[in-house]
Amino acid sequence: MVTTDPRVRLLELASERGASLSGLSELIGRNSTYLQQFIRKGSPRKLEENDRRTLARFFGVAESELGGPEEKSSASVGKPALSEWCDIPRLPLGASAGPGALALEEQPIGAFRFSARWLREQGLAPSMLSAIRVEGDSMEATLRDGDEILVDRTPRPLRDGIHVVRTGDALLVKRLDLGRPGVIALVSDNPAYGRIELRPDEVEVIGRVVWKSGRL
Repeated sequence: MVTTDPRVRLLELASERGASLSGLSELIGRNSTYLQQFIRKGSPRKLEENDRRTLARFFGVAESELGGPEEKSSASVGKPALSEWCDIPRLPLGASAGPGALALEEQPIGAFRFSARWLREQGLAPSMLSAIRVEGDSMEATLRDGDEILVDRTPRPLRDGIHVVRTGDALLVKRLDLGRPGVIALVSDNPAYGRIELRPDEVEVIGRVVWKSGRL
């Protein structure tokens, strides 16, 4: 049975999809606490039409489940134009401390659907994006075990930030520190893990982490 309260329903959908409220808030172009306040504090009283439509299409549900008016029975009503959305492949890989490779020949096991407009606003090209799973606790509390991350493989000048890298046979998600010439430091957000300092030829930078979706 579908819950009629749009706040409860949104929380259910987010939980089922494994999406964080902060990530969903960013998806609709709001600050990271927007949907948390909507659900917990009732502010705003209802979702704006564009926000509701984006979320409904992301979850693949009718807008009426999120507080919109009941849709007409016409088969054409409520179906988004294909060009408005991009399906980003979800690869059967984990990034933390296990073996693997983020390769184009990997067969997707699913997809995450993003607004094409949102991707453009972020300067992201859909063809250069892949989603993979985080394994382990080395990046807590920023990234948790089981989170899905969006990796941008677009070639760019290397800079500090969270990246997926390969060193030896291990695929890792770490924060890069480029403060020392000739050294790439892999830094864990969890203080229980020490930093790893490597030569640039010992590290292959796969891509930059640009979005995360995590369990509530």
